Amino acid sequence: MTAITDENVPGRHGPTATTEVDPGQVGRVRTEYSPAHDGDPDPGEIVWTWVPFEENDGRGKDRPVLVVAREAAGTFLAVQLSSKRHDAGRVGGGRGAREWVGIGSGPWDRSGRDSWVDVDRILRLHEEGMRREACALDRGRFNLVRHRLHERYGWQ
Repeated sequence: MTAITDENVPGRHGPTATTEVDPGQVGRVRTEYSPAHDGDPDPGEIVWTWVPFEENDGRGKDRPVLVVAREAAGTFLAVQLSSKRHDAGRVGGGRGAREWVGIGSGPWDRSGRDSWVDVDRILRLHEEGMRREACALDRGRFNLVRHRLHERYGWQ
């Protein structure tokens, strides 16, 4: 088994790299809760991928993301998780303010820390650019995130 290093993290380089997308430019999005223990990533599941830093300067971090929708082109839309404490709602002031939704703890964090989802930053993932961790968020917590994405972006 090959060890995951900074250079060979899925989603970091090439055509399967994880990218940030403008939620207003992705077209019609239908979020759904459809985790299936079939080895393929599905909406409602938490997977790991390379997430570029917002500065978009080539740096980033391998981190968990919640898959929220499958796109017609075979890609996925996701939101990043953070274990750094964020109060629910807007954090920060002015243009840099972010909105975080608390989802509690789960098996995606070995230390059992609470997690928050950043609903202001939408990521596009490719199946080959992520590692499946076989972890699904329960429907109730997924629906909290889904509801907030619907309110912000009009997604179904």
